[in-house]
Amino acid sequence: MKSNKNEFLKLLTAYQGIIHKVNRIYFRSEADREDNFQETVYQLWRSFPALQNKEKPASWIYTVAINTSISKVRKDSRIEFRDSPPDGEPVDPWEQQEQDENWQRLVNALQKLNEIDKSIMLLYMEDYSYEEIAGIVGISSSAVGVKIHRLKGQLQKQFKK
Repeated sequence: MKSNKNEFLKLLTAYQGIIHKVNRIYFRSEADREDNFQETVYQLWRSFPALQNKEKPASWIYTVAINTSISKVRKDSRIEFRDSPPDGEPVDPWEQQEQDENWQRLVNALQKLNEIDKSIMLLYMEDYSYEEIAGIVGISSSAVGVKIHRLKGQLQKQFKK
């Protein structure tokens, strides 16, 4: 059991950035991101013994993080929105990137998408193949290709405004 715990902690330390990325896309409130981070870690721990390929855990972490985020969004009828952290709150790398106007516009545009479309675009931006995205999201790879094409067009229109 102890080696399982150590193995899980090493994995979590190495890949926690994935959880932060997913949380940043799904939640604007720092409190919601923290809550969802904890819930995602809990769900990862619960499913860790069943992880098949421990050499390539990124897809598994994305799957759990996305599904946990979608569950929280659906459960919460209202999400608190806050544009900037309160004074004195530590700023993480994602917060620093938000200072860039284009990055902020992209995050805002992604936050307006439905849960599945957010997941697809996030994974696409992380250079996952259509097949990998299909496996994580649970749709066919051809449907992923069509959705990405349409979403890119939709996002381009938003950026031209």
